[in-house]
Amino acid sequence: MKAQLAYRPATVAPGRAAVLRHEIEAFHADYCAALDANDVERWPDFFSEDARYRITSRENALLDMPVGLVYCEGRDMIRDRALAVAHSQMFAPRHMLHMLGVTRVIEESGAGIVSQTPFILLQTLIEGPSTVHLAGTYFDRFIRSGEQLLLADRQVVHDTEVLATALAYPV
Repeated sequence: MKAQLAYRPATVAPGRAAVLRHEIEAFHADYCAALDANDVERWPDFFSEDARYRITSRENALLDMPVGLVYCEGRDMIRDRALAVAHSQMFAPRHMLHMLGVTRVIEESGAGIVSQTPFILLQTLIEGPSTVHLAGTYFDRFIRSGEQLLLADRQVVHDTEVLATALAYPV
């Protein structure tokens, strides 16, 4: 993971990168719209069957530590997490809003499309102000299923070591 955090020059030609960026941004628009609408049960549909999803701190990533706040292997584990979040009310009601930066397309190969996208996740408690809940970068590898992009690997690396609240909701 440490190598992923370092700057990597893109190996995709600019024209091809623009096409892929457009596809990834359309994917992100749907992904974030589902989560922002609190449709957590739809979240696993954005992942491949054998996908990996992890949320970890920048410090852990720099130290190549596999430790993460959340770690899921396979769509079934991701679905279990989604159902647990959707059907338990262990946290105060809130609205989430994902804001994404410009996606960098790093590589395209037989193994998929590798990209990085910075994000900010805003949280608004029903009876409180909006706050930055999390900021960081998505380190993704996408694969194709027909014409559809799916996440084969999403490493969510957050920049802070101190989280304001428990991180139960998908990022």
